[in-house]
Amino acid sequence: MVDLSTLALFGVAALALTLTPGPDMLLIASRSASQGKAAGFATLAGIQVGTYCHALAAAFGLSQLFLIVPVAYDVVRYAGAAYLLYLAWKTVRSGAVTAAPEAGATRHAIGTMFRQGLLTNILNPKMALFVLALFPQFVQPEAGSVALQIMVLATVLNAVGLVVNGAVILGASRLGRVFASRGRFRRLPQYFLGAVFAGLATRLAFDSRR
Repeated sequence: MVDLSTLALFGVAALALTLTPGPDMLLIASRSASQGKAAGFATLAGIQVGTYCHALAAAFGLSQLFLIVPVAYDVVRYAGAAYLLYLAWKTVRSGAVTAAPEAGATRHAIGTMFRQGLLTNILNPKMALFVLALFPQFVQPEAGSVALQIMVLATVLNAVGLVVNGAVILGASRLGRVFASRGRFRRLPQYFLGAVFAGLATRLAFDSRR
């Protein structure tokens, strides 16, 4: 098992990484502003389950496939970009949405947000390489199961992310309600969410592994 000093050091690293604005935080914030905190937390849950998937892949050596077979990296990368573009189109084409759907959100809608967050994370091969690069630095083979240690580290990363991104979700959803109360700006958060999806798609499609 990972010792406490290593966990504490990893926790500090995870906090620094999570506090740095990135694609996940931008997606969660725009989703929360556009569709409320329930949608934001559902998206975050999907992203965090995706993190566990990448951690499992790293534990069993599957993430190294992206280093060994570059075409596999490109296939996943372009699939992810295409999916994000589809979400951008779907978001902009959909009708106006309330900025606080948690009052009457259906389980189907929340499940959709969760799946979108999950697929967005899984179809980002850079996340797999990130886990593969970071986690082994804190793994101690002599301390027991490497796979278990990696999953513990993923849990710490997700716990830190829940606190940081939870605050982002609450703040962004409150801002979204402000826009929703102003008629002509009602769809602005929705257009912003569509722009975020399109921007992430472009970044994923044209960004190299480096």
